[in-house]
Amino acid sequence: MEEKKIVIFISGRGSNMEAILQNVEKAILKDICEVPLVLSNKIDAPGIKKAKKYGVRAVVIPSHKKKRSRFEAEVIRELEKIDFDFIVLAGFMKILSKHFTEKYERRIINIHPADTKQYQGPAGYEWAYENNLSQTYITVHYVDEGVDTGDIIAQKKIDLSGLGSLEDIKKRGLTHEHRFYSKVIAELITGKKFE
Repeated sequence: MEEKKIVIFISGRGSNMEAILQNVEKAILKDICEVPLVLSNKIDAPGIKKAKKYGVRAVVIPSHKKKRSRFEAEVIRELEKIDFDFIVLAGFMKILSKHFTEKYERRIINIHPADTKQYQGPAGYEWAYENNLSQTYITVHYVDEGVDTGDIIAQKKIDLSGLGSLEDIKKRGLTHEHRFYSKVIAELITGKKFE
């Protein structure tokens, strides 16, 4: 099978990005996909150094104090330099416009630490903690112009019972996110089910 190319967008530390890069190197995504580019909208995102550590080209296109249309035009110019199949958002904290999401319709995916039918927006684990939920979900979905409103690709239930702090919830959630996101990407690319 021909390897697919995925571009990863980040804004911060890039923990999901790093998990994907590890899986491309030696696990579930090996020989399935490659990552020609990591793009950050923040100059000081720690994930940039991590991407370079894996030998991946990392580009910064700052979005701060810039009109969204200008920022997205700069991103599109960068994307047009390469062939790619999917854009994977991994802690990318910028809402993309309808113009952008329609241009790459059903080619942009995101991971969200909640059931998107119940809770959209940032701080999904905080929401679960504040509402004393005994379980929550991780959702991988297509990206449209809304905030976490695109069609759901896959969900995973996370048991939160016995966890006493927000930090414990985040730790458990992220551990599952790091495995689940790569599994869903592998399934999306191959059309096969992975355990």
